[in-house]
Amino acid sequence: MAMWPRPQAYCRGQPLRQAMKEWTEYAVVRMLLKILEVLPRQIARPLAASAASVLFRLSPKLRKTTEFNLRLAFPDWTETQRSNVILKMTRNLGWMAAEFARLPKYSKQNIEDVVILDGHENFLQGHQQGKGVLYLTGHIGAWELSSFAHALYGYPLHYMARPLDNRRLDQLVNRYRSLSGNRPIFKNESARTMLKVLKDAGTVGILADQNTMPEEGVFVDFFGTPACTTTGLARVALHTNAAVVPGYVYWDDQKKKYRLRFEPPVELTRTGSIDRDILENTQKFTKVLEEIIRKYPDQWVWLHGRWNTRPPGEPPLYKFN
Repeated sequence: MAMWPRPQAYCRGQPLRQAMKEWTEYAVVRMLLKILEVLPRQIARPLAASAASVLFRLSPKLRKTTEFNLRLAFPDWTETQRSNVILKMTRNLGWMAAEFARLPKYSKQNIEDVVILDGHENFLQGHQQGKGVLYLTGHIGAWELSSFAHALYGYPLHYMARPLDNRRLDQLVNRYRSLSGNRPIFKNESARTMLKVLKDAGTVGILADQNTMPEEGVFVDFFGTPACTTTGLARVALHTNAAVVPGYVYWDDQKKKYRLRFEPPVELTRTGSIDRDILENTQKFTKVLEEIIRKYPDQWVWLHGRWNTRPPGEPPLYKFN
């Protein structure tokens, strides 16, 4: 059996150059994942953290975006405070890459050595309502470990999957994510599948902290600046009355483990106006994420252009892009 799929398998309907590019990307990523998986964890994590730091320094756009975002969110911070957060952010991204590579090694028997539960009664409270749970989360800490570990603790979910441009790489990533029992929901089946999962009292995980196009979101306050935010979570919550439970995983430096923390379910606002309800609940969910990020600022991914979409008539904020 061949270790790597042949490049010819990618060429149907694709230009050869693009097919070779995708196959090369896939092969490199798979090789790196295998290397990080076989290395001892105490070596793989700092090695990946060093690589993440180097890659960050080699990307002027990412550096400028990160620095701009931190100045926007924390205008009173000193340069030293911002530098410390950037240092820890890149370290955390490297650590997460190492943990992602090691997902095949984690099981029900050893997950507690890596991730511990905190506030799990809040998740159970939402789950016991019997109308499903919308797992409100963001790119915080080692977010790939969040739902993966929770599944190993006995609570698998369906997660919203944004396909990668590289089809083979996308399949590889989703295969790793699904090893603990989680399942992806792809965009072309999102509404139907999500409603079915919630009707069956299941859980759907939604990352709600990214920039959104105007046709898919509304502008709400995020760190004092309007940010275009997905309305999908609010629409589904209002339609199904599913419990919205914030959950996130962060590094506990004292325990030397990740802590998977659940906050109490968010109470929905219902005014009788669907447009107002969508806006107010989207703002409420965004505020929850902001409070988490303010508490653990080094755990969030500041290199994302969160404020890229602007209200009509406003100039772009990222003028260096």
